[in-house]
Amino acid sequence: MPDRYTPPAIVLHWLVALLIFVAFPLGVYMHELPLSPRKLQLYSYHKWIGVTIFLLVGLRLAWRATHVPPPLPAGIAAWQLRASAIVHGLLYVLMLAIPLTGWLMSSAKGFPTVWFGILPLPDLVEKNRELGDLLAGVHQTLNFALLGLVILHVAAALQHHFIERQPFLQRMGPGGKAKEST
Repeated sequence: MPDRYTPPAIVLHWLVALLIFVAFPLGVYMHELPLSPRKLQLYSYHKWIGVTIFLLVGLRLAWRATHVPPPLPAGIAAWQLRASAIVHGLLYVLMLAIPLTGWLMSSAKGFPTVWFGILPLPDLVEKNRELGDLLAGVHQTLNFALLGLVILHVAAALQHHFIERQPFLQRMGPGGKAKEST
């Protein structure tokens, strides 16, 4: 069994991570801007990133369903294995729910979502200001939950790698080839 994730899994992981690291601060920044053409442009970019994340996470899930991830290093406590499974599950749920709530919010507020300015996506709900405001709060809450889980995920990987001296970063890091473990 390989000791590293497959190259497509690694690329999808880091591409989604990069997009999240762009989308989150962009969302925080643009939220408080006064209405202007620049704000509308930033909202479009934010939506493009969100739709792209949604699609890439779908690809990641399809890949994961058809490719067994490498086993975790031996010696990890049972509670850590359970915590890891829960955190990873929640990360996937949030990476799908956040773009979906953004799309729903845009639909409810009457703002179309047009992917890369080319592909108009259908409105998921009818225009409804109250629903749009509710979804804005849900979208924001889910984003901050994702931030907390990402911090926990990174901290756990660093702790396992640097403190426990387990090869966690190599499993999802760039370079190298997956080698068969004995």
